[in-house]
Amino acid sequence: MLGGETMKGAMGVCLLAAMAGVAVGQQAANPAIFAIKAPVTSGPAAEVQRSYAGVKANIQKSADKMPAADFGFKPTPDVRTFARVVNHITEAQLRSCGTMNATPQLPTVPPETADKATIVDALKASFAECDKAFVALTDANLAEMVTMGQGKRSRVGLMWGTVSHDQEQYATLALYMRLKGLVPPSSEK
Repeated sequence: MLGGETMKGAMGVCLLAAMAGVAVGQQAANPAIFAIKAPVTSGPAAEVQRSYAGVKANIQKSADKMPAADFGFKPTPDVRTFARVVNHITEAQLRSCGTMNATPQLPTVPPETADKATIVDALKASFAECDKAFVALTDANLAEMVTMGQGKRSRVGLMWGTVSHDQEQYATLALYMRLKGLVPPSSEK
């Protein structure tokens, strides 16, 4: 019987292995979606890079596919608009990837009431910041600690956190798209 901390560690390793397997399987199905600027090889850094490339493609396609008139859509009055979800992704990516890149001055995020083109341009700027951070990730520097706010995080922890957060937010975008009668990018044939 495993103790609590050992069990948590074992579950974390299993989760990472499962995520890597999904990313590798998805890359085999459609390698063009997973192209990033650095050559993707094998190893832990490449697994993180492939997962990032996949969610990046889905988020970008979602923002492009949603009609401008529906950027203000929200399923109920208590939840965020589609534009706010996109802006939230932009903010989070600028924060995490800007930290990784030690970028001194990051772009500002437009209000959720801005037009679609402005919101999508800001999203693209956050992906450009993240592209640099993910390309710089190597098997040799995964465990390096970086300062974020008042604490420190490992490079791999911060980058996997970015991928995980992006996946959660993509799920919201996909749901909003379904509610508007659109097929999310990950479900397209």
